[in-house]
Amino acid sequence: MRVVTIVSLGACAVFGLAALVVAKTMLPNAASAKASPDVAGVPVVVARAPLKFGDKLDASKIGIIKLPSNAVPEGAFSTVAQVLAQDGGGPPVALTPVAAREALLPSMLSGPGARASVAAEISDGFRAYTIKVSDVTGVGGHALPGDRVDVMLMRDLTPQAPTRSYVSEVVIQDVRVLGVDLNVDQTTAKPATPSTATLEVSVPDAQKLAVAADLGKLSLALRKTGSTEVALTAPMHAANFVSGGRAPVRAVRAYTPRHAAPPRPALIEIVASESKEGRAPRVRRAPEPAPAPAPPAPSNTSTVAGSSRPS
Repeated sequence: MRVVTIVSLGACAVFGLAALVVAKTMLPNAASAKASPDVAGVPVVVARAPLKFGDKLDASKIGIIKLPSNAVPEGAFSTVAQVLAQDGGGPPVALTPVAAREALLPSMLSGPGARASVAAEISDGFRAYTIKVSDVTGVGGHALPGDRVDVMLMRDLTPQAPTRSYVSEVVIQDVRVLGVDLNVDQTTAKPATPSTATLEVSVPDAQKLAVAADLGKLSLALRKTGSTEVALTAPMHAANFVSGGRAPVRAVRAYTPRHAAPPRPALIEIVASESKEGRAPRVRRAPEPAPAPAPPAPSNTSTVAGSSRPS
């Protein structure tokens, strides 16, 4: 019995070792066989771990995976060397948050210079223009990078007069905020008291801002996300709202037509003179006054009374 038991245990040990050897030799082949379908595809450079705004990239933070050709984003990098050369030899900087295993694109990385550059965020044909704002004119700090705003101008038309006259005008509408002070991180969600705001504007709009900055005080009006309408506006003067929402009515002196004086009655002068022939006295009528400019007066009838002959 003991011999049989020992033989059985030895056989079990041999079979166990054989199974272990088979497992070690066969499992790697199975794993490679399962991974073989992933080998086919287009190489794409991705982030190995999540990246946040301002992170500098190096070879340890990026890697390559292969994707089907119809799943490769347009403009994606195919080699690590392309990514590291994106910034002219310096380490590129992430301009937007990047998730792990997300494909890297040129728009996500900085251009020349090893920092998060505003110049890399400017759209084609536009310029970055900075204006001075305060906690009030800068929308209380709620205008953050990536938001869109309107720019208002308030100026004093009578700076030397004792009574001031102010006017407010819209300079430009629907422009993108590139940065507030030195903050250009579009993921920023905490408002801060601003002193400057950098806007993305066209060249003519930059000229408007340059002139408007010397005419008066510039301020921002924050637009709703996704709003693109352009409002039709007109200059708003102080007189438009200090008198109940409309311009004050100028006092006009009422014209009352003057009544024409009543016409003077016609005068008749009776001249009595003796005549050798014994004729009746001659009557001389006085000249009538010129007609008045008022409506024509009723005609007057003159009667000669008490005509007598000399004795």
